[in-house]
Amino acid sequence: MGDVPTLTVDEYLASSRWGKFKYQMTRNPFILFTITPLVMFVVVQRFAFKSAKRREKISVWMMNIAIVGLAWGLISIFGFIPWLICQLITIGIASSAGFWLFYVQHQFEDAYWENTDSWEYTDAAMKGSSYYKLPKILQWFSGNIGFHHVHHLSSRIPNYNLERCHYSDPMFTAVPPMSLWDSFRCLNVRLWDEEAKKLISFGQLKRQMRQVDTGAESGSKAA
Repeated sequence: MGDVPTLTVDEYLASSRWGKFKYQMTRNPFILFTITPLVMFVVVQRFAFKSAKRREKISVWMMNIAIVGLAWGLISIFGFIPWLICQLITIGIASSAGFWLFYVQHQFEDAYWENTDSWEYTDAAMKGSSYYKLPKILQWFSGNIGFHHVHHLSSRIPNYNLERCHYSDPMFTAVPPMSLWDSFRCLNVRLWDEEAKKLISFGQLKRQMRQVDTGAESGSKAA
């Protein structure tokens, strides 16, 4: 969920103007944390993927039936408008917060990204997922999900044991923590720079392009 579609620098530069515009819009923070989460939770997740197994499809439709039943019951008691206002507020806040948590745990400057041939499971878990060190109250509310590197190494570890696992092995504690303040820097990263092996902003790409143009002009003058 947090691993939003991300273009490499070369893919972005090779895109048409319309393609660049669409990508910029999808990576706009306002759209990313307001519209996208609502579409994801309210629309996309109400349908099973084509590749889903029969059991998973049944699970999705059973959930949909339960949602409709609950909505009908609440509307019958409180009325449609009060129900709608309550739903918009709660779903809006919850979906945005959830999307933010998973976004910052995969979309940070030094995140691990590799091609399929070079991809390594442990590195992907330990370097491709951040250790989001939240204040204790937020850690509790988020169910220890900040220990995302531990979760990705073994998703079978229950959330209430993630913190204990993290501090039980130097391999985990060696992962650099990301503070709440640090996480806001993740809003700037947009593209994967395959040469630098890191995520960069549109501003960084523009500066790189200016340096390339300046170097080309200097070379032409020297010739």
